[in-house]
Amino acid sequence: MGVAGPFSGAAGTPHGPVMDRDEVDRALARLGAEHEAVETSLLALQDHAGRRLLEGAELTGVTKDRWAAAEQSITQLWTYFDAYSGALTAMRELRARRRWSSREDLVELTGRLRGRSVTVAGQAVPPSPDIAGPALLSEEFTLQELVARMNALYASSLDTIITADAVWSALPARIDLLSAELRRTRSLAHSVGVRPGEHPSGDELESITAELATLRAQVVSDPLAFWRPAPGSSAPGGGRPDTDRYDRAARDLEDVRREIEAVLRVRQDSEERLLRLRDVLSRADRTLAEARAARGEVLAKIAASEVPAVSGPPTALQERLATAAEYRRHSRWHRLSPLLESLERDAEDELHRARESLTAVTAPLAVRAELRGRLDAYKAKVARHGLAEDPLLIERYDAARRMLWSAPCDLRVAEQAVLRYQQAAAEVLVPRADGHGLQDSRGDS
Repeated sequence: MGVAGPFSGAAGTPHGPVMDRDEVDRALARLGAEHEAVETSLLALQDHAGRRLLEGAELTGVTKDRWAAAEQSITQLWTYFDAYSGALTAMRELRARRRWSSREDLVELTGRLRGRSVTVAGQAVPPSPDIAGPALLSEEFTLQELVARMNALYASSLDTIITADAVWSALPARIDLLSAELRRTRSLAHSVGVRPGEHPSGDELESITAELATLRAQVVSDPLAFWRPAPGSSAPGGGRPDTDRYDRAARDLEDVRREIEAVLRVRQDSEERLLRLRDVLSRADRTLAEARAARGEVLAKIAASEVPAVSGPPTALQERLATAAEYRRHSRWHRLSPLLESLERDAEDELHRARESLTAVTAPLAVRAELRGRLDAYKAKVARHGLAEDPLLIERYDAARRMLWSAPCDLRVAEQAVLRYQQAAAEVLVPRADGHGLQDSRGDS
């Protein structure tokens, strides 16, 4: 039954030429085939699994209203079908009176096949689901009109049954599977201390639990509220179940599950991470201690230099590390997870700051070391060319060396002394006229 299906009906008009015997026989044969197809479709509709579910369910909302209308339509369908069957039986009996039907019989059969020959009495519903108005006591139809009426009732009833069955087939089972996953996630969350009121993920699990319970109850009682018709489709069951709420709950559960797994990983590797944190903070402490010692050395050995202060050990980080160890001892993994992440960032930052402090404090010593190296390098260069006994060079080298190896060392004055020695060395290392010797020029370093 359906589009151009078993209810396609006989064509023709109430008036026209009288049909001959062959035309009548062909018309009755078509009606007989249609009758069997219609009966098969109605029986299939009667036995449809979705119909049985609708009959036994406690319905609400849209589904309750539409199923009440569909039940009336199905009842009316059988009334129409009985009238259709009676009309077909009567026409067959009329044709079977004589082997060769008389003209009177043919006129009668033509009128019944083409005219309003079917009367449906005792209707308890409006003439059509799409026609408003009072119920009628009786109504006359042509066979074509009766078939069109049955098609409309069948399509609307089948659509209600198919869509409800499709939603029930799709959503409750998926919700049950998601609920089972939710129970496993809640059990895992409880084992790592993620509980409602103590952790946002615990509260989210409670919210998802309530949403799935509400969603399942609504889907079971009002499946048609979760149907999304296909745009432009008029076929029964055209569309798909609306899974937006289910999909949103599934995404939320997946986010919580990842959060729980992150907390679980914290439980598994927390000891190693705490050991690494202690090592990083210990290195930061040692670096700061080295920077403080270096600062004292710089202040003693370098004059007229700005030496930055060195901060003390990171006591706040040590306190937070002790808190993290306490969380681990008491299995408070949901609190330990974010604390470890922030501690790891802050500990690395502290080590970086300690190293920068050491570099800043020891910069004057590095400058002095560079000047010492430069002075000795130039002395070695002039010695390779037999100029080490040059009086000017000896005088300027000794002056620079006294400044660099005395305490406190004035770096600005020492640098000028080294530059004067470089200039003197450059003057004596001028290339010889015969082209032999060094290719140095003034200022070569």
